Amino acid sequence: MKKVYPLISLVLFLFLSSLAGCTQDKRNYGEIKPLRSKQVKMKDMFGINGFEWDFYDAHNNFDSAKFNIIRNFSGFRHFLDWERVEPQKEVFRFNHKPEGGWSYDEIYEKCMRDSITVLVDLQVTPNWLINTYPEGQRQRDLSPLPYGAKKDLPKSYIDIAKAGFQLAARYGRNKNIDKKLILVPKESASPVIGLGYVKYLESSNEPDKWWRGKDAEQSPEEYAAQLSAFYDGHKGSLGAGVGVKTADPTMMVVMGGIAKPNVEYVKRMVEWCKKNRGMKKDGKVDLCFDVINYHMYSNDYTGWFAKFRTKNRGVAPETNDMTEIANSFVNYAAELGNMPVWSTETGYDLGNKSSQRAIAIGSKSKEITQADWLLRLGLLYARQGLDRVFYYQLYDNNEPGADDGGTFGFSGLVDRSKRRPAADYIRQVTKLMGDYYYLNTINKDPIVDVYQLGKKRMFVLAVPDEVDRKEKYSLDLQQAKKALIYTLQPGKDAMSVKEVAIPNGILELEVSETPIFVEAKL
Repeated sequence: MKKVYPLISLVLFLFLSSLAGCTQDKRNYGEIKPLRSKQVKMKDMFGINGFEWDFYDAHNNFDSAKFNIIRNFSGFRHFLDWERVEPQKEVFRFNHKPEGGWSYDEIYEKCMRDSITVLVDLQVTPNWLINTYPEGQRQRDLSPLPYGAKKDLPKSYIDIAKAGFQLAARYGRNKNIDKKLILVPKESASPVIGLGYVKYLESSNEPDKWWRGKDAEQSPEEYAAQLSAFYDGHKGSLGAGVGVKTADPTMMVVMGGIAKPNVEYVKRMVEWCKKNRGMKKDGKVDLCFDVINYHMYSNDYTGWFAKFRTKNRGVAPETNDMTEIANSFVNYAAELGNMPVWSTETGYDLGNKSSQRAIAIGSKSKEITQADWLLRLGLLYARQGLDRVFYYQLYDNNEPGADDGGTFGFSGLVDRSKRRPAADYIRQVTKLMGDYYYLNTINKDPIVDVYQLGKKRMFVLAVPDEVDRKEKYSLDLQQAKKALIYTLQPGKDAMSVKEVAIPNGILELEVSETPIFVEAKL
């Protein structure tokens, strides 16, 4: 009889092991702890890039219908061509309406009042500065300094630093500015300052633009010199009326989003600051930016900084190197005292020849795939701890049918006057759980993310693939008797919702590459 006990023990062990194997994809949500102290809100993953004319009709009247579309997004990154606010050197204008044009005051005020975070990206070198170059070297993407000036000296960038001061003086929160420093001739009798509409300014776009030649590309050290001037007039050494912080110390300076998402660029900028700006009293480097910013499009042409692939199209965000690259920036930001990290350009194109095109998958059109991938990209960045994301872009650059093979021709989330599925999804997710913040991830494939708001939790589930794969998952909702399952709907303002009973607290789900959302009903 004694010989039977080991056999019984073995059978019991195997039985318990089999039970464990059956339940390994469950997770008691009462045990889930926050992954990090930072609380990344879902809605902050859904900003958009665009232009001033996106707010106006053909007669330069503010277009409420267009604005209603923009209101689907939590942030607006404004591509502001420098010359539009400074058409002549040291002559500024911000309200073009009296002459029949756009009003930046109106745009930024409308956004501020509707809780849309505005990031003003001052980009494109103005003609009056371009014309200092020999004719054969003139182009719109020149680095913002006069011909012959040294690119590694802050004083060479005094012109864009003065423009930063004027923007911050007008749209920042400081009302105690010497009005003699305001360079808006049409308002000389009563200059407008301290409107409080804008909190973030970005100096240039993709300063590492190697594809435009040496007069457009800046090394990290050269761009840090520009930012030092733009930030605070290189610690005040460039005189009055120079630098964003000189006008409004509360204004946040966002570094220009780098096109090559390599954290070493930022590290070299920090080293430049350490050498040329020194240390603060608290022992930290006196940096000349408040937000780290990089661009990355999820395609397979990433050979210059990561692994090379050959599909010549966009790929699902989890199948690229976006996670590792995001981690590299977030981890370095932690070393700088948890500086915010943004990605101000990312997205997918719908052009048939684009190297970052979304593709049809199974029964899903390329528009639905674009929506799936963009939404999952926002979820990925929230998971990794980025603070804000802005998609490229609101409307297409190309007219319908004009597929010229360009990379960015049909990247719009809006098709003229109506939302594409990607914008539908963003609206629906924001409406359902915009203020929920990322808590943790309890499963990797399918991905199961947990978001929280007060005592409420939302589970977001998706398969991280691009082959129409589906997976079964058992979600442990503990004591819940019912659950609400929310499903995305192209062309709708809100998700569909289905209430299901779960007598044992375990919800059996089929998860696809389109995220689904689950809320326990206690």
